[in-house]
Amino acid sequence: MKSRQIVIITVTATVFAWSMVLVAAGQTAAVAALAPALGLTVQQILHTSRSHTPHRAGTRPGTAADKEDDAP
Repeated sequence: MKSRQIVIITVTATVFAWSMVLVAAGQTAAVAALAPALGLTVQQILHTSRSHTPHRAGTRPGTAADKEDDAP
């Protein structure tokens, strides 16, 4: 596992653990205020982990084949 992945997992686990501590302490209003940030964090982590997949050699993602080979 790469060190970057370890850092991401550690930070995410820390944030979720802190949220659980707040819920256990009865601070549900604080967790409700932090919920959008937690959701965005998860979304960004998933997007980043999916976008760094290796591509096939000789292809670029998001490009279509040119219809005219001699076009500038």
